Amino acid sequence: MKLKTQEDIDLVKSLISPPGDTLLETITELGISQSDLANRMARPIKTINEIIQGKTAITPETAIQLERVTGVPADFWLEREKNYRLELAEILEAERVIQEKEWLANFPIKEMIKLEWIQVSTKDPLEWVEAIFRFFRVGNKVGFYNCSCYTALDSPDYRLTNQDGKNPYALAAWLRKGEIQAETLEVADYDKKKFKDSLQDIKQVMVDHPEDFFARLTRLAGEAGVKVVHTPSLPHAKVHGATRWIGDTPVIQLSNQFKRNDIFWFTFFHEAGHILKHGKKDLFIEGIEPTELAKVKEQEADDFAISLTFSVKEEAEFMALGKNGGWTTKDVSDFAKKVGTHPAMIVGRLERNKIITPGQGYIHGFYQKIEL
Repeated sequence: MKLKTQEDIDLVKSLISPPGDTLLETITELGISQSDLANRMARPIKTINEIIQGKTAITPETAIQLERVTGVPADFWLEREKNYRLELAEILEAERVIQEKEWLANFPIKEMIKLEWIQVSTKDPLEWVEAIFRFFRVGNKVGFYNCSCYTALDSPDYRLTNQDGKNPYALAAWLRKGEIQAETLEVADYDKKKFKDSLQDIKQVMVDHPEDFFARLTRLAGEAGVKVVHTPSLPHAKVHGATRWIGDTPVIQLSNQFKRNDIFWFTFFHEAGHILKHGKKDLFIEGIEPTELAKVKEQEADDFAISLTFSVKEEAEFMALGKNGGWTTKDVSDFAKKVGTHPAMIVGRLERNKIITPGQGYIHGFYQKIEL
């Protein structure tokens, strides 16, 4: 059935026929009354009447007895009952969805359709709700609140307010898409030492930044048992990345929302820090204000990323070069080459520390625009 409006539902409800209608027609043609049928089946007259009204279902035992009395096969009665109950359930579900269609407004559905995260063929709200349920792999709205990533976002570990401009439903959709992407990846069993060792090779990919950098990143991480996925950002789900464990496999999800190489790579190494330093049960989302308790772990991940991309010691050494009034672009490039990092990591750090004005990385060509 395709039920789009309340009018559609009302029409179908007026047409739907319980198997009791067929039973009544059958016994009438046979000249058997409801009372006589009850006696022949050794059932209470009330039960027979409720079957005819559709209030009581026809069970396999009842179907066999009806076959003996009416001559109509038991399979027919069971199939008739099954179809009626399914149609009735579809009507009830359609009514519930129509009553709750405003719930759909919580999700950036148009963007999800544009990105082909969900597939719909019409603007029918019933179809859109069905697509959302299938996307999250839940049976209904309660299942969404019980089992989707929304549950974690609604926990005390995160502070999401209207002032943040972030929509927990959009964030839940972004995280769910990452789960779907991760399901398609095959990686080795996670090896903590191998992953830690691989970060030096991954760092070299950051420095060289070849055209296939993301393929190299995912391969190196995958060989150590870590899944890395890129999930485009959704409106009001402005996060740089996230880390979590799905089963025994760690997953790093990157949004690349600003398309800047320094932010992309710092986020990756930050997430790697969470994997190496923190527990499997935690969900880390970068770009959301953490609680005081979570801030400790976020700082640890920041420190880990700093140590790999442009350490505090290297920063101090670089700062000493600028005593005579600043640095030239050659100073930045030469120092990056000396310590084995990308120039954008240096300039990005200076911008974040408000030592130079924002945008200098663009002006001097240090930031590479990342398209994934």
